[in-house]
Amino acid sequence: MQLDTRAQTLLKALVERYIADGQPVGSRALSKISGLDLSPATIRNIMADLEEMGYVASPHTSAGRVPTPRGYRIFVDTLLTVQHIDESAVEARMRMPSQQQPQKLIANAAQMLSSLSQFAGVVLTPRHESVFQQIEFLRLSEKRILLVIVGRGGDVQNRLLLTDVDYTPAQLIQSANYINQNYSGLALDEVRGRMQGELRQLQTDMARLMQVAVEAGSEAMAENNEDMVISGERNLLSVSDLSSNMSSLRQMFDMFEQKTGLMQLLDVSSKASGVQIFIGGESNLVPMDEMSVVTAPYEANGKIVGTLGVIGPTRMAYERVIPIVDITAKLLSNALSNN
Repeated sequence: MQLDTRAQTLLKALVERYIADGQPVGSRALSKISGLDLSPATIRNIMADLEEMGYVASPHTSAGRVPTPRGYRIFVDTLLTVQHIDESAVEARMRMPSQQQPQKLIANAAQMLSSLSQFAGVVLTPRHESVFQQIEFLRLSEKRILLVIVGRGGDVQNRLLLTDVDYTPAQLIQSANYINQNYSGLALDEVRGRMQGELRQLQTDMARLMQVAVEAGSEAMAENNEDMVISGERNLLSVSDLSSNMSSLRQMFDMFEQKTGLMQLLDVSSKASGVQIFIGGESNLVPMDEMSVVTAPYEANGKIVGTLGVIGPTRMAYERVIPIVDITAKLLSNALSNN
């Protein structure tokens, strides 16, 4: 249902005041802050209409009103005035030199989202195949070899191999050269399958070493590939809307521990362009009625590879959080593309 100008102005004033102080807003306060030349009776009538339409609600303990999830939705979609944030100042604080490893850039982005918003920052990481650039073997002692795997983005993983055979340094160099020359740039899972039919011409011991190395390397890269990075969860403990009772606290930290629901939400938002706002109570993807999540996808070389966002109360300053999320997504995209 379309709201007329007076109803929109009053709803905007109510949501902004409630976000600011967390107290139900009465008609008398609205007559002062809305800027409208309306009688208290007229304001009460309009507020009654807004309540009937589901945009505001009246707590039992107060004559004032508070926004509902539907009220927050129309506010962020049509009434919100987004603040301007100096992108260069944010970029300086994020300290994102392009030579950093991608995982470091992502962790930095999550920390900055948390620091700037004072809520929790979250980044859904790119889904990497275990693609490698180079493999090296270092002989540590008899039958003990250090496997060094360099990923395509420069990430380095190590694995200790305990072998049945005491390989010579020359054999280790030969095995590493064979893998690098024939398989560099492929996913290690793919290499594992191709090796089974391509190593018959090599010595049995050498073939066994290569297969063990590829399996160990694939496991190492999979273990290091975090699905999600979260920073600043403890900030939410100071938000009374989210930590007002033990049940809410338990629900909130179950969400952080299990991550499944958050990952689903972030995955959904990666399929849309620009900033998305998920408001608890209206979206089944948000596990708590008192919680909202503001997200945006980020890219690498023109391709969307993940999503980031801020997790906070529905009573958050959306006009600040939205540009924080938007700018962080752009800066992380630039950093990953130049990496």
